[in-house]
Amino acid sequence: MSLKLLSNNKCFEGEQRIYSHFSNVLGCEMKFGVYMPPANLEDNVTCPVLFYLSGLTCTHENFIQKSGMQQYAAKYGLIVVNPDTSPRNLDIPGEEDSYDFGTGASFYINATKEPWSKNYQMFSYITDELVQLINQNFPVVPTKKGIFGHSMGGHGALICALKNPGLYQSVSAFAPIANPVECPWGQKAFKGYLGDNQELWKQWDSTYLAETYSSSPIELFIDQGCNDNFLNEKQLLPENLLQAASSNDHLQTIYKQRVGYDHSYYYIATFIGEHIAYHAKLLN
Repeated sequence: MSLKLLSNNKCFEGEQRIYSHFSNVLGCEMKFGVYMPPANLEDNVTCPVLFYLSGLTCTHENFIQKSGMQQYAAKYGLIVVNPDTSPRNLDIPGEEDSYDFGTGASFYINATKEPWSKNYQMFSYITDELVQLINQNFPVVPTKKGIFGHSMGGHGALICALKNPGLYQSVSAFAPIANPVECPWGQKAFKGYLGDNQELWKQWDSTYLAETYSSSPIELFIDQGCNDNFLNEKQLLPENLLQAASSNDHLQTIYKQRVGYDHSYYYIATFIGEHIAYHAKLLN
C-alpha cells in the first residue's frame, strides 16, 4: 500500500503530516493525519500509536487544526493517527443529501445494505487496513495501540474496542453516541446502512456490546459536557452505556461530566491533554 505525503508542518518539535492512499477496503482514495513526536524524529524511539475518530461532517482536518493535541502527543511520545470519517467521491446516489448520512457520516460500521455495502466498510478500514498500513510504514509499537474519538467518532472508538478485544490497550470517548439504536441519528444511519433488522443494529451499538462483552477486562473513559445540546436532545445517551457496563464484571468505566461545556472543539481542546495523558499512562 503506497503512501503519498501531502503536507508536513513542524509542530512542538515534531511533525504534523497528512497522507493519502488508495484503500482497497473502501475502494477510494483516503486521507489521514499522522503526528510524529520528537521522541521518534530526534531520538529514533519507536512509539505507541493513538487513533482518533472524528464526528459527523468532519474530515481528517478538524482534529488536526482545532484540538491542540500535538503538544501533548509530543510531551508523551505518542504517534497520533486520525483518518477521515467516511469514503468520499463515490457518486453514490444520496451520499451528499444530508449531514448525518453518507459522506462524513459513516458511523464507522460495515454497511450490509446496497448501494452502501460495496464501499462503506469503515469498521474494517479502521481496525484492519489502516492498522496494517500504520504498522508497515511508521515506527510504532504494534502491541501498543489506543483509540479515542468524539461524538460519532466516540461511538466508533467504543465499538472498535468492544468488538476487537485486545486490539487496543486504551479507549476513551468525548460525548459519544453511546446508544445509537435508541437515538434519531443512529436509527437513520443504521436503517440506511444495515436495513430494518434491529438485531443487526445492536451488533454496532456500544451499549448492547457492553451488555454482552465477555473477554479480557477493559476500561472505558467516557467524557461528557453538561451543556451539550445533543445530550439534552437524547442523541448521546451515555447513561444507557454506563448502566450496561456497570453490570458487566469485564468492564470498568470512568465518567467525567464537564460543567458548562458543550459539544464543540472548544470542549475537546480543553480536555484533550487529560485524555492523551490517560492513554499514555496505559500505553507506556
